[in-house]
Amino acid sequence: MDVIKAIESEQMKENAENFCVGDTVKVYFKIIEGTNERVQVFEGLVIAKNNGGIRRTFIVRKISYGVGVERIFPLHSPRIEKIEVVRKGRVRRAKLYYIRDKVGKKAKVKELIRRKNA
Repeated sequence: MDVIKAIESEQMKENAENFCVGDTVKVYFKIIEGTNERVQVFEGLVIAKNNGGIRRTFIVRKISYGVGVERIFPLHSPRIEKIEVVRKGRVRRAKLYYIRDKVGKKAKVKELIRRKNA
């Protein structure tokens, strides 16, 4: 068991988790096509996070040409170059699966506005 934990600890990324459920994020994901390697950006709403150490994942949903597209990303994957938060969302749930049934403005999440302490 200690060998597995040692291998997992060296593959984990530091500062990887800087977003929450309800945030709109840009995931910069490396795609390998034959010998070429490029970075593709997937921007959407984080609707769920599953915790499990190195196996931690999150689900990002976006609307592409009127069709909902969801993608599951492993958080500590070496193919994820970076995760950029576009806007913070104000939600009261851990899983936003109900957004799958909503269309248009009802599918939006309110923005979280924080006050600056002077």
